[in-house]
Amino acid sequence: MTTENSVTQDPELKTILSYVKDLPNICSLAGLGCTLLAIYFLIVGIYPAAMIGMIWAVAFDWADGLIARRMKGRTGSDQKFGGQLDLLIDIVSYGITPAILVLSYASFNPAFLPVVFVMLVFGAIRLSYFSTFGLSGGSKYTGLAIDNNSIILVFIVMFEGLFSGQVFSIFLAACGLGLAILNVSQIKTPKLSGNPRNVVLLAAYTIGVSIFYGWKLL
Repeated sequence: MTTENSVTQDPELKTILSYVKDLPNICSLAGLGCTLLAIYFLIVGIYPAAMIGMIWAVAFDWADGLIARRMKGRTGSDQKFGGQLDLLIDIVSYGITPAILVLSYASFNPAFLPVVFVMLVFGAIRLSYFSTFGLSGGSKYTGLAIDNNSIILVFIVMFEGLFSGQVFSIFLAACGLGLAILNVSQIKTPKLSGNPRNVVLLAAYTIGVSIFYGWKLL
């Protein structure tokens, strides 16, 4: 996640790939790799593996902000580039991936495309709004932060066995649509990733989710 830090001026324009060496950006790209695996496993229908990929993408997303806040000597361009990279990865991790999750459980039935389109549109609007205006009052998001979509959907999928396939696909689509509406609502929600206690809780949740779905893979 993007952070505020004391910055130094860049002596000269850096090359594009030089930003890959920045540790927070490495974490962001690791999260993108997890997202790629999640999308692959959603397409081939191996849902436990996809859920593990989705939650680890969130973990790496939170980790990049935690590391960036503790790093010294990052320049203004380092922070600006990292923020843009984070934003672009977020639309894939928290917009496109949940959309594919809904479509995959619906066996890619085109009837679900309107719901998925709304999820994508609201996700893009949510991220654009945050990129433009930042936190409300410097401490809270306007609307539900979009990373919560993956955190919640991964939890919901744990209960798929309680429903028939068709019923669960409709339920999952309804949940995805509800989260998308919350993303662009005017509710104020705290910046969870900014609290070290919440980072520990997410780490525990990530490990728990990985164990649960890893067991299902066995």
